[in-house]
Amino acid sequence: MTYDAGADPGDTAVTVVMPTYNEAANLSRMAEAVLQLPLNGLHLKIVDDSSPDGTGRIAEELAEKYNADGRRRMSVLHRTEKDGLGRAYTAGMSAALDEGAAYVVQMDADGSHPVDAVPRLLGTAVATGVGLVIGSRYVEGGSLDEEWGVHRVLLSRFANGYARAVLGTRIRDITAGFNLWSAATLRDVDLATLDSAGYSFQVELKYKAVRAGHSAVEIPIRFEERTEGVSKMTLRTQLESAVVPIRLRMKHK
Repeated sequence: MTYDAGADPGDTAVTVVMPTYNEAANLSRMAEAVLQLPLNGLHLKIVDDSSPDGTGRIAEELAEKYNADGRRRMSVLHRTEKDGLGRAYTAGMSAALDEGAAYVVQMDADGSHPVDAVPRLLGTAVATGVGLVIGSRYVEGGSLDEEWGVHRVLLSRFANGYARAVLGTRIRDITAGFNLWSAATLRDVDLATLDSAGYSFQVELKYKAVRAGHSAVEIPIRFEERTEGVSKMTLRTQLESAVVPIRLRMKHK
């Protein structure tokens, strides 16, 4: 379900938060693609976890380039340790709220999320007033890159089905990492109270938002395979993803 046709986000203040760790090969093209979007109020915030490949330095150079006209279109938040995707997102999203963002978009730096879908996410939020819009792989029209092997597809679908069953939610892609949040929703959830450090952050944040009374809409996207670099998914993050839904359900009986 998409509402972009009649929605005009205009100069709405929206910040794209993009965590990075060793994404030097991808960052320049991703920053260019995001900052070329026809959204006057868009800001790109890179959250770099002291990448040894120089991603943080590249981010600073890009920020200097894109801010040269006097508009603050891009900023960089440097973190001194790599302690999980969830922690990086919490830092970046909290900073975006402090800076006055009306909406915050989560986006990977590896090119797997379609940049051109950001206006659709924002248009849907503006038109419907929902607190969360999910770029979903598992609603009608959504899809995965054909390069995903059968094992990865089955694992992803199982993870979603498992989390949905445990938490009793109707969100079809609760593990999705491409999401747009209203500032009011994020403040109600209180980012500082989130426990998840890894990828399970995606599940915990959505679950708590829905429990707080905020509605979610899913719109279809095509999820692409990264072309440069390697995945940050580890056994530890997979185990955390299995435990977190149970812990959340036990905590919020």
